[in-house]
Amino acid sequence: MNATVTSFRAAGAAPASQGEPLSPKGCTNFKLRQLTRLVSNHCETHFAETGLKTTQYALLSHIVVLGPIQPSELARRMDLDLSTLSRNIQPLLAMGLVEMLPGADARSRQLQATEEGHARRRQMKATWKRAQLSLNQRLGDERVQRLHALLDECSALMRGDVAVEELDGLDT
Repeated sequence: MNATVTSFRAAGAAPASQGEPLSPKGCTNFKLRQLTRLVSNHCETHFAETGLKTTQYALLSHIVVLGPIQPSELARRMDLDLSTLSRNIQPLLAMGLVEMLPGADARSRQLQATEEGHARRRQMKATWKRAQLSLNQRLGDERVQRLHALLDECSALMRGDVAVEELDGLDT
C-alpha cells in the first residue's frame, strides 16, 4: 500500500469528537469527476482495440437490453440529457450497430440494436468483463461493492427517488 492511501485511511479513521458534526472537506463534484476520469482511463485501455469507447458500449448494451426504446426513455434510464444521448448515439447509428425506427406516432422514434449491434455486444462482453475484473482487482472486491452501494444510494437521492431519512439506519 502506498503512503498516499495510508495517509487517506489514517486521516479518515479518526472519529469526530462527540457532539462535533462531521463536515466534508473539498469539492464533491471535482472528486467524483477525478475518480471517473481515472476509472474511464483504466477501462478505455481494455476497450482500445474494439473500436468502441466504454460510453458507446454502455449505450449499446442498454439499447440491446431495453430496445426498442424511445430516446427520451433511454435518456431517463441512463440519467443522460437528450442532447448528450443524441450526440453519443450518432456513432452507433453510423456504424450500423443501432437503428432509428418510427415510433407510435409521426413525431416519435424508437432506438433498436441491429443484428450487427447484438453481435458486437456479445463479442465485447468479454472485454467489459476483463476491464471490470481488472478494476476490481486494483480496488478490491469489497471496496467496489461498497462503492456501488454508495453510488446507487447517492444517485437515488440526487434523482429524488428516496429521502435521506429513508436511508438512515440501513445497512448498505
